[in-house]
Amino acid sequence: MKAIIVDDHPIALIAIRNLLNANGIDILAELDEGGNVVNKVETLKPDLLIIDVDIPVLSGIEVLEQLRKRRYSGAIIVISAKNEVFYGQRSAELGANGFVSKKEGLNNIMSAIEAANNGYSYFPFTLSRFYGETTSEQGKLDSLSMQEVKVFRYMINGTDYTSIASKMNISNKTVCTYKRRLLEKLNCNSLMDLFSFAQRNKLG
Repeated sequence: MKAIIVDDHPIALIAIRNLLNANGIDILAELDEGGNVVNKVETLKPDLLIIDVDIPVLSGIEVLEQLRKRRYSGAIIVISAKNEVFYGQRSAELGANGFVSKKEGLNNIMSAIEAANNGYSYFPFTLSRFYGETTSEQGKLDSLSMQEVKVFRYMINGTDYTSIASKMNISNKTVCTYKRRLLEKLNCNSLMDLFSFAQRNKLG
């Protein structure tokens, strides 16, 4: 197999590289931001993409969404140290083959790759955690659309409204509309409340 790795944490990048090499997987490229991933994938045509959620320019979730819209058929394994239930579910919805929590150990990446090679998905959460009883705040997060999630992530990372509008090809007014919806859906009264919500739920 041939793979591309995308992670902006050097130690994680080295660990993933060593893991893949030890299992006979060739590394075609290593990237530390999401802006050029789609082009690299379409140029190099890897069998496998390992991508972190929390990378600059475009998040791993946004890259996943773009690649599946462009009919990339290789295996995509999403990894993250953040909220595994939230990002695991979003990854599954957008067509990832697996999700690995960095908190559980990067060795699980090989289990996810093996599952993908055998035609299965790898999302090691019970159905009750995905679709059963959830915390009140997890339920609020689940109510957000993908566009709302994107705006939320940009906002909590300190991106100004004009830049959000430009990145998402929408107007400043639409960004303000999304902000209002986020405040309502997440039961927050201010931007500070949104930041606190994000911190509590490990979304940043």
